[in-house]
Amino acid sequence: MEIPFQFEPMLVFGCLSIMLLIGVALRANIKFFQNFLIPSCLIGGVFGMVLVSLGIIRFPASAWETFAYHFFNISFISVGLSVGSSPSDQSQSNKGYLRGSLWMCLTQAACFYLQAAVGGALVILLGVFGAELFPTFGFLVPMGFEEGPGQALSFGKVWEGAGFEDGATIGLTFAAIGFLFSFCVGVPLANWGLRKGLATQSSGSLSQEFLKGIYDRSSSRETAGDLTTHSANVDSLAFHMAFIGGIYALTYAFTLALAKIIAIFAPGIASMLWAFFFFFGMSIAFLIKLLMNKMGVGHLLDAGIQRRITGWSVDYLIVATIMAIQVVVVWKYIVPISVMALTSGILTTMVVFYFGKRLWSYNLERTVAIYGLVTGTVSSGLLLLRITDPEFKSPVAVELGIVNLLAIPVVMGGSILVNAPLWWNWSVGLTVMVFSVIMLAALVLLKVLKMVGPPKF
Repeated sequence: MEIPFQFEPMLVFGCLSIMLLIGVALRANIKFFQNFLIPSCLIGGVFGMVLVSLGIIRFPASAWETFAYHFFNISFISVGLSVGSSPSDQSQSNKGYLRGSLWMCLTQAACFYLQAAVGGALVILLGVFGAELFPTFGFLVPMGFEEGPGQALSFGKVWEGAGFEDGATIGLTFAAIGFLFSFCVGVPLANWGLRKGLATQSSGSLSQEFLKGIYDRSSSRETAGDLTTHSANVDSLAFHMAFIGGIYALTYAFTLALAKIIAIFAPGIASMLWAFFFFFGMSIAFLIKLLMNKMGVGHLLDAGIQRRITGWSVDYLIVATIMAIQVVVVWKYIVPISVMALTSGILTTMVVFYFGKRLWSYNLERTVAIYGLVTGTVSSGLLLLRITDPEFKSPVAVELGIVNLLAIPVVMGGSILVNAPLWWNWSVGLTVMVFSVIMLAALVLLKVLKMVGPPKF
């Protein structure tokens, strides 16, 4: 029987949805997942990866990768549209928050370039023992740990075009391991701090809703956002999604035009621009939101609904990310992946813990928040922060928001430098040296700016 329509994209979306629902059910009923605050999207993704590996779900890895890539771009476009969406955003300019945010930014920079230097150095070291790895293999560690699954996928996929076999799967694997560090190390660290009485804010036990991840029938609930258009005209969610879709199309046109121009002078670099699609999309979204605010219509994009879109895309992104991991490929590279991930994870933990306990205030809160950020995503940082500061009474949650802006040079600088062996024919050794110098510069700045004091615990 011939089916008149193509169902594969919607069936892939349906599988992602089912896995996410399974993750929600498992989180709500299994204590282990609750104790470590493992998010439903990660649980569902692992469950789906097992089914894919067993051949029960049969779609090519490219199908999951495609969805992950597009959800990643959508999440950043939504972030760009969220800037200045609510009065609380104006408070973020308060100078009282800047010092903590700057500490987080410098710590994030130190960790990113540490992970990159370690990954590159291990490529060289493993090469001495006969392991033939692509030059940028080790640079997928910071892309997965710090920048998250979307960026690790984007760069890994683009590098496949340059000869990096299975780059996308390897990048996604590092991202998944980063999440394991974030929750399996971060949660015990937060609980240890609570037992030691290191939390500044009173932090009673976490609510059952927080642990289970779902609200009871009688629980008070947060609102998802406010309507900005009349339903008789257009649904508010459709209106917000229309902005996402329109900006996506504009970003595609911009990236394509820029790639064609650069291809005239450097064809190899042009193809890699697609790994920066997320940044172009976020920038265009930010400019459009800025223009809307100037025109007095910025209120039409509600902060609450925009956050729901961002969260929706990130949840699906992580499910797709984990399901795109090919176990056969991971096993093939199990030694370099394990050595790089464990070394980077342990060193990152040591750096964050060392500088975190030497802060001037909110040591535990800032430590767990930045740890979640440099091993997972901003959402991971907020989850860990909520263990130590359930009601977000400390300034750390706002600081996490500000650091997203302050860290743009870190993200872009690192994203450019990881391409140095391919763009500028740098050796891996030279690239590692540059990463090491920048890492040391970030650590020196922490000291010069008097952000390192005597240990508090």
